Order: sequence, then structure tokens, then C-alpha cells
Amino acid sequence: MTLSDPRFISLNLWLNRYFSSNVTPVLISGDASFRRYFRITTADASYIAADSPPQLVPIAPFIALSNAYASTGLTVPKVIAFDAEQGFMLLSDLGDTQLLSVLTPENVGDYYRRALELLPQVAAVVDSTNPDTGMTQALPLYDEAFVHRELGIFTEWLLGRHLQLELSESEQDLLSQSFDILVDNAQSQPKVGMHRDFHSRNLMLHNGQLCVLDFQDAVIGPVTYDAVSLLRDCYVRWPQAMVADLMGQHYQQALVHEFIPQDISFEQYQRWFDLMGLQRHIKAAGIFARLHYRDNKPAYMADIPLTLTYIVDIAQSYSELAPLAAWLQARVLPAFNSAKGEGENR
Repeated sequence: MTLSDPRFISLNLWLNRYFSSNVTPVLISGDASFRRYFRITTADASYIAADSPPQLVPIAPFIALSNAYASTGLTVPKVIAFDAEQGFMLLSDLGDTQLLSVLTPENVGDYYRRALELLPQVAAVVDSTNPDTGMTQALPLYDEAFVHRELGIFTEWLLGRHLQLELSESEQDLLSQSFDILVDNAQSQPKVGMHRDFHSRNLMLHNGQLCVLDFQDAVIGPVTYDAVSLLRDCYVRWPQAMVADLMGQHYQQALVHEFIPQDISFEQYQRWFDLMGLQRHIKAAGIFARLHYRDNKPAYMADIPLTLTYIVDIAQSYSELAPLAAWLQARVLPAFNSAKGEGENR
């Protein structure tokens, strides 16, 4: 999409009616969906305009979750005006400083502790009110079918579309058995409100506060999901000793807030955490390939090697998943490396 496309022209008309004068939206980003974001600067303030094609990404979930998250005390973009039919929103401006951009080995521990302290508020959001109907309903459940669908993205888009691997019957069985272990792990955990994409690119620093973005896909799901999304980020890797320390903080936090039973040992929690991270990284590797081929966003392909490395490193420490790690090392990683420079241009 270009800035002269019909949606941009319509957005301009809508904004000019709201402000009663001509404003100039400046593109600041797209994201991993079909949304675009623009900044509008007036004499008094700056705002963010969101263009979200309603047939692809309806805005009602964003508005409902923005209200629900704000009600817990989280700092999120405030919806100032919206047009659900066209898919336009005018939002408060939380600046340009992603948490990822300021992290260093010296400060990451403190920032991540602050981020983990937001999770009880995230966990408390288990329903939202539709802005169109006024009806309150529970968030979607991150159930067995949901987790299987996400894992299938890896098989379809990374193994199939990008690497064009033809899997033998034994390889298909290996993936099926491994995925069943990960699904069972997700379903065995206590469920809380789950952001589903809680990481350093979706946290902003604004006026000294951590602000939360990209929450519109929130669900009710496993208690470890958001913590592992942050601590084992798909975009950056931190020393294991620091991750282990912060994992311990989240475990204690979950006990204090009674998100997990008091008799759950740290060893059980860590297994939940590790295997939840595996599921997320397998899904993410598939999504990065899908973003390239389906959505013409090739930059995400550069994030696949880190996600695959995470999967191998964690899987090989669990005997029931060690065969998956060995297969990835022997079959998938070599295929991915050989595809560089040729497969990405198919």
C-alpha cells in the first residue's frame, strides 16, 4: 500500500473532519499484520492514527482490550475517536521508544523486572466489552485446537513453503508426537488473561513508564506464556543466568497472586515455562516465513535462526523432545542455511 492509495485518502478525509482542519499524517510503521500507523502533529499535541482494514483486522477487539487493560491501571494507547466501518482509529501518542531499543546487558534485568510486574494486571483481564454492541464477553480460550493451529503454521509455511521439505512418515510422526507433548503442556497449566505477544517490541517507554501495545489478540491461556514471551524473546537473547533469575521472579509472583497452586514446585513451573517457549518459537518461526511469502514482509526471515536455535537448545534438554532437537539439527537447520540467497527469492 502507498500513501496515495484509497485507504490513505479516506483516512485523511476522516482525520480532517475530526480536527476541523487539514492535518498531515506521517507514516511511522506497519506491523506484522495489515495495520498501518501514522503520526499527526498539531499545535497542541501529537496523535497516532491507525489504518486497520476492517475485513482483515477489525478494530473492535483493539478498542475493547484498550478499555479493559486501562481499567487495570496499565498504560495503553487511548482510543480518542474511531470509525469501525472504515477501520480507522485516532489514538494517544506513546512516543517512539520501544523497550528493545534501550536494553543493554547492564539494564535489561531491571527493565524486565518492571515488565514482569505488569503481568498480574494483564492476567486479570479475562473479558472485554464490545464497543459496538456493549456486550461483555470472555476472551477466546487458548485451547487444544488453538495451539495445534499455531504449530501447524511451522509445518505449512517454514517446512513446506520456504524449505519445500517432503516429510517421510516417520518425520511426520515425530512432529505429531512432539506437538502433542507441547499441546498437553499448554493445557495442563493454570489459565489467566494472556497478552499473547508480550515482548520488548510491544513495550514502549514513555515519560518513564512502561506502556503496553499490540494487545488485541489477547486470550485466556497458560500462566507462563507471557513471561516466556518476554524472557525468551524471538528478537534478542540474554544470558541464561539472568533469564533463570527472572523466571524465578515470575514463579514467586504467580504464587503470591495465586495464579498457580501453592504446591506447584519450581521444577514443574520451569517445565511449563520451557515447553511453552518451545511452542511459541515453533509458531513464530512459521509466522516469520508466512510474513515473507504471504504478506511480502521479508525482514522477519532474519529472526528465524534465533528461534530455531532456541528450539534446539531447549528441546534437547528434555528426553521426550530430544529427537525433535536432533531432527531439527540434522534436517531443518542445514536446509534453512542452504536456502539463504535462493529460497527466499522463490
